[in-house]
Amino acid sequence: MPGVKSRREQYSDATRAALLAAAAKRFLAEGYTATALEDVAADIQATRGAVYHHFSNKRALFEAVLEVMAVSAADEIAAARAGADTPWEGALAALAAFLDRCLDPDYSKIVWQEGPIALGWLDWQRHEERHACGQIEVILRDLVECGEIAPLPLEAATRVLFWALGAAGQALAEAEPARRPAVRAEYAEVALRILQGLRGGRA
Repeated sequence: MPGVKSRREQYSDATRAALLAAAAKRFLAEGYTATALEDVAADIQATRGAVYHHFSNKRALFEAVLEVMAVSAADEIAAARAGADTPWEGALAALAAFLDRCLDPDYSKIVWQEGPIALGWLDWQRHEERHACGQIEVILRDLVECGEIAPLPLEAATRVLFWALGAAGQALAEAEPARRPAVRAEYAEVALRILQGLRGGRA
């Protein structure tokens, strides 16, 4: 039947998924630099060749782990926004979902701490822009189109908010666990004030 994967394809997909799960655990426990591909393979009783069948090197494996987390976060944020009744409420729901995701220690470590180490600053930044800037621009465009905020240069506004939210993510990643709820509240307040400023100061 068309669309039905062979047993070999199913096994390959299962191996890839297992490698991603094992790699995520290693990157979280040991960091990108200290993680060895041989250890990831051993964790699922596979050979190093099995790793190279799916990923060209350790960086490619890390990128795949990062991509899974980024897509999951983007889907959560989009769902939160879609569940709101108005574009303004959707913007606030998206902000809350983003900050809540940054409270997840696994997401925080992979995205904000290990990401720049594994990919290098510029490639990591491009990765984050690819996943975040589109959503931010859509949110701003919806707010403009419904009259919540006055027309503004969308690209510039998108990048300003992207960097502001990035600062929040970094701060939450660096904060002591006990301080993270307070840090989240502080950055939520600042982000809300930025949005309210664009809105003309209305609550």
